[in-house]
Amino acid sequence: MQNVAIVTGGGRGIGAETSRLLALKGYKVCVNYVVDAYSAEQVVGSIKARGGDAFSFKADVSNETEVQAMFDAVAQSYGTVTHLVNNAGVLFTQSRLHEIKIERFKTVLNTNVVSCFLCCKAFIKQATSAGAIVNVSSAASRTGAPFEYIDYAASKGAMDALTKGLSLELAERQIRVNGVRPGCIYTDMHADGGEPDRVDRLASQIPLKRGGTAEEVAQAITWLLSEEASYVTGSFIDIAGGN
Repeated sequence: MQNVAIVTGGGRGIGAETSRLLALKGYKVCVNYVVDAYSAEQVVGSIKARGGDAFSFKADVSNETEVQAMFDAVAQSYGTVTHLVNNAGVLFTQSRLHEIKIERFKTVLNTNVVSCFLCCKAFIKQATSAGAIVNVSSAASRTGAPFEYIDYAASKGAMDALTKGLSLELAERQIRVNGVRPGCIYTDMHADGGEPDRVDRLASQIPLKRGGTAEEVAQAITWLLSEEASYVTGSFIDIAGGN
C-alpha cells in the first residue's frame, strides 16, 4: 500500500522538515497550512524538485468541517491516509499565568489540542489497515513552562494524555500512536513568543550545550511513522538535548 501522510502545520519549522523528509522516503504528502500559503507552496515546490509528490491544503484543523474536507481532498488525490503528523500549534508572548487572558487560553487549547483530537478522529474513521500517528508535543509538557507559557505547556500535557489513551484504543487495529517532545529547537515559533533568540539564551543550560534543529525532530517523527518502529506505540521521544 502507498504511504500517504498529512502533516498539519506543514509549512514551516518542524512540519516543513517532516514533510520534506517523508517525501524523500517515498510518502505522498499533504502539507497543511491555515494562513501562510506561500511557505506551504515553497515546501511543496522543494519536494517536487526532488521528484517527490505533495500538495498543500488550507484548513483550520481546529474546525471539524475543514478537517474532513482536507481528508477528502487527500483521498481524492492519493487514497486512504496511512500516516498522520499532528504538528499544528500556536504559542503566544511569554507571560505569567495571571497575565494570560481566557481568550488566549482557549485559543491555545483549541489550536493545539482540539486540532489533534479532530485529525485523529478523521484519520481513524477512514483508516482501512495498519498505520501510524505521531503527535508533536513539547518538553514543556514535563516542565510546565513556568513564567513563560503555562497555557502552552497545559495544551501539550493534554496532547500527551490523548496520545497514550489513543495508542491503547487503536493497538488491536495495528495503528500505532506515539509522540515527540522537542525542547529548545531553532524554529520561528520563538519569535511568536516574543523572544527570537530564546534558544541561544538557554543553550548553556542544556546538557548538550546547544539547541536542536527542526531536521533532528523530523528524523525522530519519520522513524516513529516507519516500519522500523513497528513495535513502538504509546511512547514518547524527548528531543531536548538531555533536559
